[in-house]
Amino acid sequence: MLNKQDSDIDEAPPHRELDKSRAKRLGDYLKSRRSRLKPEQAGLTKTRGIRRTPGLRREEVAILAGVSATYYAWLEQGREVSVSREVIESIGRALQLTEDEYKHLLELWNGNEPEAVLSITREVQPKWKEIVNGIAYPAFISNDRTELLIWNQALEDLLGNASNLIKNVEHPLNMLALQFTEPEMRSRLINWEAMAAHAVGIFRTAYDKYAHDPWFAKFVNELSERSEEFANLWKQHRVEAKRVTRVIYQAPGWLQARAYDINSLAFTTDHPDLHMCIFFPVVE
Repeated sequence: MLNKQDSDIDEAPPHRELDKSRAKRLGDYLKSRRSRLKPEQAGLTKTRGIRRTPGLRREEVAILAGVSATYYAWLEQGREVSVSREVIESIGRALQLTEDEYKHLLELWNGNEPEAVLSITREVQPKWKEIVNGIAYPAFISNDRTELLIWNQALEDLLGNASNLIKNVEHPLNMLALQFTEPEMRSRLINWEAMAAHAVGIFRTAYDKYAHDPWFAKFVNELSERSEEFANLWKQHRVEAKRVTRVIYQAPGWLQARAYDINSLAFTTDHPDLHMCIFFPVVE
């Protein structure tokens, strides 16, 4: 529980006046995190009556964070109000956010830097094709849209029929869309459910970062129509950072499944939206 001095935290000087776009995304995120937190997890005693909404009530989060119920309601409603870092941190603690979720909350609040219009890289210099081809393991380079820009033969061998789509289209294919819509790619990935949830969590962070790029909202709407599973995962508002992730594949002709640890490497400061992913075989 918070101590006495925390109860006056909403009186702290504001650090940033939220604009309409940022306020809406912040409000949606707070609501999604509140709905998944049960009263007993937050240390609250059981209340009388039927709860009309899942998770905590707004006023309960406000009490835990040491802010007024009205002020917290304004934040969830996406109103353009002033928010200090101290307040946003207190709300993050009240909602028991994970490290990734907490970082995402601060990025949404963005108390120091003005919101920038970010660009997406869709072409990579030929030299990087040579570098990726020189890697013995499956590897590729993608952007924050999860568009596949450069890959090697080892990745084609791993993906099966999906590799034919990769080679025979003029525009970059989207790896996230393939994960939910390409049957063989899905059948080969033994731990598909866990990887699908992880991929959507990573994409959610990019979605919020590129708020001024209409492509993201269009893509989410279209993929939600094509895949109910994606739509359900998207509604959870889960966020995750890129980290070493283990995948397990089973392809026709293999005597046993093979495990890989996917390492995602940041690209360059000139192209911060690019990522190189390498599948390192797991040696038991």
